[in-house]
Amino acid sequence: MVRVVLGGQGFAEFLARHDAMPAPYTDEYVKLVFLAAGHDYPQPLDLDLVKESMPQEAWPVLRTYTVRWVDRDQEQLAIDFVVHGDVGVAGPWAARAQPGDVIHVRGPNGGYTPDPTADWLLFVGDEAGLPAITASLLSLPAGVRAVAFIEVQGESDELPLRTDADVDVRWLHRGSAAPGTTTLLDDAVRAFDWPAGRVQAFIHGESALLKSVRPHVLNERGVARADVSVSAYWRRGSTEEGFRVWKSQQTEAVMRPAAS
Repeated sequence: MVRVVLGGQGFAEFLARHDAMPAPYTDEYVKLVFLAAGHDYPQPLDLDLVKESMPQEAWPVLRTYTVRWVDRDQEQLAIDFVVHGDVGVAGPWAARAQPGDVIHVRGPNGGYTPDPTADWLLFVGDEAGLPAITASLLSLPAGVRAVAFIEVQGESDELPLRTDADVDVRWLHRGSAAPGTTTLLDDAVRAFDWPAGRVQAFIHGESALLKSVRPHVLNERGVARADVSVSAYWRRGSTEEGFRVWKSQQTEAVMRPAAS
C-alpha cells in the first residue's frame, strides 16, 4: 500500500464540502480525477464541459477512494492506495506521485458511522476496506467492544491500528492466493464465537462478501438490516467502469418485480 498526502490551494474547498456532510462518516470517500496526457482542459475543470467539447480519448478517468484522514491544522488529507505494479490507473499514479503533482478531487461523501451504543461492533474487510476500518477504530471511545477481521497478503502488510476501544483484531493472510479469490473472511466470521447482544456490522471489500458474509450476518446471525453497513468496494476482474455497470445490474435485479 502507498499513502499519498494531498494539500494545496484546493484544500479549503474540500474542507468546506467535508464539513457540509450530514455526519462525520468514517467511510468518507472521494473521486479522484485522472486527466489524459497531452490535452488542455478548461479551468476550472468542468467534467460536463469536457465531455461536451473534447474527444472521448481526453475524457478523464475517475476512481473512488476512501479518505484515510483529514488534518485541518496541516491542511492535508491522506489517501491509501493498493498498488499492483503497473496494473490500473490510480495505483501506478500513486506509486510515481511526487511533491508538486496535481490531482482533482470530487466529493467527499460517505454513509457509515460506528455506533458506540451497540453491545459490540464487527468489522470485515480486505485492503480496500482497511482505510475505513482504521478510521472507524480510531474514532471509537474507550469501553466500546469490537472485533475486526482483515484480509491482507501477509504479515508485512499488517498496519498498526490505533484505538481507545477494546478491539480484537484478527489478520487473515492469503499468501500467494490472488486478492478476491479466498474464503478467509467468510470462514473466519462463520467460525467466530458470536457474543450476545446487539451488534453493528461493517462489511466492505471485494464483491464476493455480498454473497457470503452478508447473508450469514443477516440471515443466520439475525443482525438487523439497519445495523449492517455492507458494500462491494471492488470486483475481481473489473475496472471501476465495469464495476459500476455490475453494481447497477445488481440494483436492477433486486428492484425488478418477480414474474407472475
